[in-house]
Amino acid sequence: MLDFFGQIFTFIGTPLYYAISAVMVAFHTFFSQVLGFDPAGGAAWALSIIGLTLVIRAALIPLFVKQIKASRNMQLIQPKVKELQKKYGHDRERLAQETMKLYKESGTNPFASCLPILLQMPIFFALFRLLNHASNGVPKGVLTQTQADQFGAAELFGAVPLSDTFLKANGDVAVMVTAAFLVVAMTATTFLTQRQLMSKNMPADALSGPYAQQQKMLLYVLPLVFAVGGIAFPIGVLLYWTTSNLWTMGQQFYVIRNNPAPGTPAFRAKEERDRAKAAKHGTATVAAADETAGPGVTTTEQRPTQRQQPKKQSRQQRRSGGGRPTSKKKGKKR
Repeated sequence: MLDFFGQIFTFIGTPLYYAISAVMVAFHTFFSQVLGFDPAGGAAWALSIIGLTLVIRAALIPLFVKQIKASRNMQLIQPKVKELQKKYGHDRERLAQETMKLYKESGTNPFASCLPILLQMPIFFALFRLLNHASNGVPKGVLTQTQADQFGAAELFGAVPLSDTFLKANGDVAVMVTAAFLVVAMTATTFLTQRQLMSKNMPADALSGPYAQQQKMLLYVLPLVFAVGGIAFPIGVLLYWTTSNLWTMGQQFYVIRNNPAPGTPAFRAKEERDRAKAAKHGTATVAAADETAGPGVTTTEQRPTQRQQPKKQSRQQRRSGGGRPTSKKKGKKR
């Protein structure tokens, strides 16, 4: 069984070795030959890992958009899911059928929210193996023997090898402190990203259903898993994962601020900002709760100034001069 999974990973990992190493070598060439960094130094290779992270995350932006849409749809249909649970709670098979039907009708894929992290895992392990092989002087992908030796011996701050781990620090305080800092940073960014989603971009109805329970469980389980596993990851891998988490947190902050889900604290905060902006520019905020904009969506429009109508007067008032001045007509002499 282990041989079977090993063959599968070799089949998937081989092209990943080439892709990852090609991007890293390209960045390393830029930093060493263009910017003048020491090609054997840890700074050039650490920046190459960060560059690799940015390239991967930029490539995953379309999947992140799908993840946001799937997560939002899951939140919005939670009231309907609760109704189905009340109606078919005694029949699990019927409940599953009706729930899947609801997902299909609303265009929701419950597994889409896991795609970015699932697709990153093979890359994560490929980088892990690439670092391990390089630390032993074994080149992988497009790395040359010289580059593998440089990569394996590269030291961050001149004292922390990128291939070392917390568990294999052998009492080296610099390695242990750096690894511990990156593990804490990786764990904290994972927790804060998930916490940001739950506290600002989830409606009240979605905070009490099974989806919310799942999110709360992941809120504490994922950071714990990363913290336990992180002590066995090389410094270079921890650098990759922490950078990736910072990208995710910033990207999610931007989406929640500018395109929040209806009925959430972030949505109300955006409404307040829009009203303040509209008031600053002298426009009136008008609620437009139609099918196109959706309930509670506000739009701004400039109200035209109404023309003041003249006051109606009687004929006697007009004759006595109380009205507008009129021109006198000359009458015929009799």
